[in-house]
Amino acid sequence: MKKLLMGSVLAMSSIFTVTACTSVNATTDTTPTTSKMQHKDGMKKGGMRGPMSQLDLTATQQAQIKAIMQAQHGDRKADRTKNKAERAQMHQQMQALTNANTLNTAAVNRLADQQAAKTKQRFIERVQTQHAISQVLTAEQRAKLATLKAEKMAKGHKGSEHGKMHGKPHQGM
Repeated sequence: MKKLLMGSVLAMSSIFTVTACTSVNATTDTTPTTSKMQHKDGMKKGGMRGPMSQLDLTATQQAQIKAIMQAQHGDRKADRTKNKAERAQMHQQMQALTNANTLNTAAVNRLADQQAAKTKQRFIERVQTQHAISQVLTAEQRAKLATLKAEKMAKGHKGSEHGKMHGKPHQGM
């Protein structure tokens, strides 16, 4: 029983950590850039960021990719508010389970399943978006993008929060 209790507590703390880190990434990834903050790839206002800025996209491709991204992200402010409320509710449920005299494993499993379903949905949406963008690119652009992404992964450059979370040192921006 003690092993089950400890395993459940560890699982719930892991879920909470992933949720908290996801919320940190969601708020840090969507921070608008100001004129003082220049992207290292020389991003101009309204232009592409990251590896996409290095693909020599046509104006049509840029417009198509922006439309895909807009369709994927929709109203970010409303989504953030909704996600914040969901995280608060999840936290309250976890606290109630943690503070209970006996652990309700069925409730823990339900919470874990809810979290897993959300993670799965985010993964599916990310792959669908990447696929849609890939269809806009030429074969040469897809190859160059794959090379740029491989180089980035080889450097271990995934952002400071991600690197800290996975024990990888952050390599300056």
